[in-house]
Amino acid sequence: MDRAVLVTGASRGIGRAVAERFAADGDRVALHYASRREAAEEAFAALAGSGHVLVQGDVRTPEGAAAVVEAAVDGLGGVDVLVNNAAANVAHPLDRTSFEDWQAAWQGIMEVNLLGAAHISYCAARNMIERAAAGRIVNIGSRGAFRGEPDHPAYGASKAALHAMGQSLAVHLAPYGIAVASVAPGFVGTERVADRITEDVEQQSPFGRVATPQDVAAAVHYLASPDAVWSSGAVLDVNGASHLR
Repeated sequence: MDRAVLVTGASRGIGRAVAERFAADGDRVALHYASRREAAEEAFAALAGSGHVLVQGDVRTPEGAAAVVEAAVDGLGGVDVLVNNAAANVAHPLDRTSFEDWQAAWQGIMEVNLLGAAHISYCAARNMIERAAAGRIVNIGSRGAFRGEPDHPAYGASKAALHAMGQSLAVHLAPYGIAVASVAPGFVGTERVADRITEDVEQQSPFGRVATPQDVAAAVHYLASPDAVWSSGAVLDVNGASHLR
């Protein structure tokens, strides 16, 4: 389709699978990473097609988020699709976490998962508006926004807020032809949570497994397609019927 696609946090896991899916479809991808340069270069080298660009940046600050979008625009000529995948998470169960560590967990997680996505979305959407592009924004949310995250409450709260932000932007940006939606995966078989995927976790889904990154990428790819414009504002559960709303 030859669209310009920015995927944040794409050095591994879901982000990498999303970048690969768009590249395989003929799109040009700005593959963003924060600190895992070696993994990002490996992911970048594996992308099908050409015209891609590797972007490094810290989305925790407004200036860093703006710089990421600017680098993607410079490298691709604009942004047609934004996938907000970059995320932070650290366990902070209330009954076993000091107040200082509790504060740090909330601050760090919100800076990336909510504020980073908000600032990236602002900059990318303004580029879409200026270019009169029928753009797409897809947020990687979480089942935890609905099911609860007892040991990771800031993560669950950040993803609930991300879903809500997406719906607000969906209403605001529709007059510009820009659609916004979110996916809400359950457990996904990535390196980051490999130690948490037990048989009990797999049995949460009647399919008897957790999602693959490619399962999530397929949903993101659909929501970013021209056919999915009427799904703007949706939060699509991608959890293998492990949690039904």
